[in-house]
Amino acid sequence: MRAPPLRLAAGDATALLLPALGGAIASFSFRGREVLRPTPAETADVRATACYPLIPYSNRIAHATLALADGTRFPLARNFGDHPHSIHGVGWRRPWRVLHADPARALLAFEHRPVGDAARAWPFAFRATQSFVLTAMGESATLFATLAIESADARTFPFGLGWHPYFPRDGATRIGFDATGLWETGVTGLPTRHVAVRAPRRFDPPRAIAGIALDNAFTAWDGRATISGPGTGHETTIEADGALAFLVVYAPADRDFVAVEPVTHMTDAFNRAARGKAATGTRVLDPGASYSCTMRLCCAPLSEGPSS
Repeated sequence: MRAPPLRLAAGDATALLLPALGGAIASFSFRGREVLRPTPAETADVRATACYPLIPYSNRIAHATLALADGTRFPLARNFGDHPHSIHGVGWRRPWRVLHADPARALLAFEHRPVGDAARAWPFAFRATQSFVLTAMGESATLFATLAIESADARTFPFGLGWHPYFPRDGATRIGFDATGLWETGVTGLPTRHVAVRAPRRFDPPRAIAGIALDNAFTAWDGRATISGPGTGHETTIEADGALAFLVVYAPADRDFVAVEPVTHMTDAFNRAARGKAATGTRVLDPGASYSCTMRLCCAPLSEGPSS
């Protein structure tokens, strides 16, 4: 039986979780205003939700083939229409179970067993949990999210974690974060070269994102990003722990959202690491080992100040 939606509430803040739809967040609102892009009613498309987990990897694995350093290669399912690469792992494509829920907290779980067609989704067994805690105090509200993976496989395997939150975007929306580098990408989203961050892709200090199209992984960011604008009436701050060393910003032209994604590794990290490339963010999980990371979404009324 699929788990029904879960509503969390704390003070003037609410969050709606969709365990059955990829363990996604359907909404996070504070004082009646949406912090994340709201999910259409009755949608069955996890890509239309407000936020979903990225596990056991973020972004693309090139040509739907996972390569390991020992030369082993695993064909993966193409899980994004006619896109040539595999994308975002398996967690967002599977239902999660509810292990615990109370008014302001929830714990979800998902287990992947690489049997039959599931082996083409990811060839290694693992267990995952997502925990959510919603708090509100005075003029602010915070949604804490922790994503954890535990190996259930006899083999060591590469992995990555992250989230894909979408934020409302209009012509006045500003984003801000400090990063020193980014990966340029080709037409199918694979990284081509690493460059220093310069205008128009520098967002320190925060500035309007109107008219700017992005789909890039930023490097050496400081774990803090802001999204604000008069249209929402508040500023949201993403605070990510040190494990989430890369920040993917996806802002397609002429759309009403911007995705600001804290993740542990760059695009196609595992294949690049297998070829001996450094600084990919690739981690490996030994049998029985576990790993976790935490993201905080903090919302407060928009402070007045100079725009840029």
